[in-house]
Amino acid sequence: MSEYQYYEFQALDRPLTEHEMRELRSCSSRATVTSTRFVNHYEWGNFKGDSSLWMEKYFDAFLYLASWGTHELVIRLPKQLLDLKLAKQYCCGRAASARVKGNFVILELLSEDDGDDDVEEYEGSGRLSSLILLRADLASGDHRMLYLAWLLCLQAGELEDDAVEPLVPAGLDNLTASLRAFADFLRIDDDLITVAASHSLKKDEPFSPGEITEWVAALPDAAKTRWLIRLAEGKEPHLRAEFLQRFRDSRPVTSSHGDKTRRTVRAILAEAERLGEKRRQREAERAAAERIQRERQEADARERHFTALAKRETKAWLEVDALIATKQPGRYDEAVKLLCDLRDLGLQRGRASEVEARLLRLCEEHAKKPSFLERMRKAGLAKVTS
Repeated sequence: MSEYQYYEFQALDRPLTEHEMRELRSCSSRATVTSTRFVNHYEWGNFKGDSSLWMEKYFDAFLYLASWGTHELVIRLPKQLLDLKLAKQYCCGRAASARVKGNFVILELLSEDDGDDDVEEYEGSGRLSSLILLRADLASGDHRMLYLAWLLCLQAGELEDDAVEPLVPAGLDNLTASLRAFADFLRIDDDLITVAASHSLKKDEPFSPGEITEWVAALPDAAKTRWLIRLAEGKEPHLRAEFLQRFRDSRPVTSSHGDKTRRTVRAILAEAERLGEKRRQREAERAAAERIQRERQEADARERHFTALAKRETKAWLEVDALIATKQPGRYDEAVKLLCDLRDLGLQRGRASEVEARLLRLCEEHAKKPSFLERMRKAGLAKVTS
């Protein structure tokens, strides 16, 4: 298969201008370019733009996929919605990194593989749409994606063995569809996720209207005025997310374990290895049980087939003669298949010599049919051994 590369960019907070769309179009005449998206795939050529620059100037999300095993996801958020210092606690390597450009925090996530994905895995269309909700989750204060990004760094071997994990967000034992798609796209090991989830509390219950009413009532008048002015101006698509994040930050922290229970990279890897070994053992036992069951069913089906064939054995030999007489290659195949069954039936019933004699007689009778004899030879029917 030729090399395949897929690029998709999405603008979420504001549409692109006509001038910006023309700039993007100048990089590709065959790409899909709209006020919110740039999509193209390459099988022989290469992308002529600069994905890092485009994320700084135009877009809020980017997905890249290549047939040699590279998967990349980039997400951009206004920096008032994601603290860079917090992001760097989780995105602390090459596989997952965080940086600031202007008014934005940009998360860059990378998974490199040896290209053993199935051909179907190369197709990139639709993948970004399954991941885009992660951006809104981050904006609302859900940090589970960040912890998965830290696991990506751990899995890539970028962390010291005695490095301590960051706070474990609540709800890792119940991933959303977008988080599951994120883990799958970046090929984060399921055993690592399971180990991480063992130190994750249940996700907090949604706040009640009464709680937020009480919090708003306690805000200073000046703060309320600033919120209302920003709301009236209508220029900030993430204003609600920022407001609710401030509310959540005011509540007691109950969604993560304390520092004393944080684990080292060494401990997490060791536990994941133990978990993986148990899982592999269970899978091997299940596969063995399924194989035994399958072999038993096949043996039962074979026995039923032989029982039925024994009842019409004389007629079956006549069918063989009729099939050979047609002198048609396809019929020869049918005859040889039936002869194999008759041979096996004879072996099973202790009549190997009798069947061998009949097969030798068939070969002699049809000595002038080389195509038929070749099929007999390949099927091992020239001689029956007891």
